[in-house]
Amino acid sequence: MPDQLPRHAGPFALGTFAAGAADFPGLVTGDRVRDLSGLVPSVRALVEEWDTWLPRLDGLARSAEGTWYELAALRVLSPIEPGQILQSGANYRKHVVDLVAAEKESVHGATPEEARADAESMMDERARTGVPYVFLGSPRALTGPYDDIVLPALGEQHDWELELALVIGKPGKNIPAEDAMRHVAGYTISNDLTTRDRLYRPDLKAIGTDWFTAKNADTFLPTGPFLVPAAFVKDPGDLRITLRHNGVLRQDESTKDMIFDIPRLIAYVSTTTTLRPGDLLLTGSPAGNGAHWGVFLKPGDVVESEITGLGHQRNTVRSHA
Repeated sequence: MPDQLPRHAGPFALGTFAAGAADFPGLVTGDRVRDLSGLVPSVRALVEEWDTWLPRLDGLARSAEGTWYELAALRVLSPIEPGQILQSGANYRKHVVDLVAAEKESVHGATPEEARADAESMMDERARTGVPYVFLGSPRALTGPYDDIVLPALGEQHDWELELALVIGKPGKNIPAEDAMRHVAGYTISNDLTTRDRLYRPDLKAIGTDWFTAKNADTFLPTGPFLVPAAFVKDPGDLRITLRHNGVLRQDESTKDMIFDIPRLIAYVSTTTTLRPGDLLLTGSPAGNGAHWGVFLKPGDVVESEITGLGHQRNTVRSHA
C-alpha cells in the first residue's frame, strides 16, 4: 500500500485483497475492510447477483460482526476478475482533435488554425452520426493498482492511458441508450498501457493495428483499487482524470470530454456482444499520453493516477529482466 490510503465515494466500496497467500473479496469502509469470503467466493460472484447483494452491503458495512482488517495491512489486488474486457479507443474530443490536427499540418500542409478547425468539425460530425471504436483486451493483462508494471522484452515506446472503467451488473443485448445506466454496477480505474512501436505491423500493413501485441503484455492493465457502486458516483460524465509520471502532471481532464458517453458506449457494444455481470468496459483516455509529450516509460519510473471518488493508483515501472 502507498503512504496515503485510497479514498472512495459513498459509505462503502468493494475490492479483492490478500492478507497472506490467499486472496478474498472485501467490503471497504474508509480505512477498514471486511472479509466477505464466508458469504461469497469473489467480487465477480457478488456482481453476478448485484440486485440481491447491493441492499445487503450497507448493513454489512455497519455491522461489527465478521473479520475486519486494516486496509493499510492488506495487498490490494485488481477488484474483479472480468468476463470480457471491452476497450474504447479515440473517445476524448481534445485528444483526437490534437491527433487529427497534427496530421493535417504535417501531411497535408494545413495551417495550425485550419487544421484545428477541420479536426473539430470532424469530431462534431463523428459525435452526431458516428459510432464508438471498441476492441477486446485480455484479462491476463490485469494487475493491481500498486503492483509493478513490467516492461516486455520487445518494444521501447511504452505509454500510459488512464481511463474510467465501468463494471456491468445486469445482463443485456441490444440495450437502448436510455436504459444503459441501469446495467452498470459500479466504476473503477484502469490504466490501459500501450507499446506504441509495436502497434503497427510492418509485415502486415493491410491488416492495420496489432492490439493484442501492443496492449496485452502482462501487468499492462493496472486496475483498481476499488469497485465503487454506481449509486455513489454522482456524475460519471464529469469526473476528473489525472495522471502523473515521475511527479509531472501529464493527464488532467474531465470525463465530460468524451465523444461518446457511457450510455452510447453500452448501447453500441451490446449490439454485438451480450453484456454479462462482471464485464469491464473502459471508456477511453484523454489527451496527455506519453506520445504527446515525447516521453515513454522506463525502468524506475513511477506512475500515479487518480479519478474522482474512485481512489488512486501508484505503479513503479521495472524491466522484464
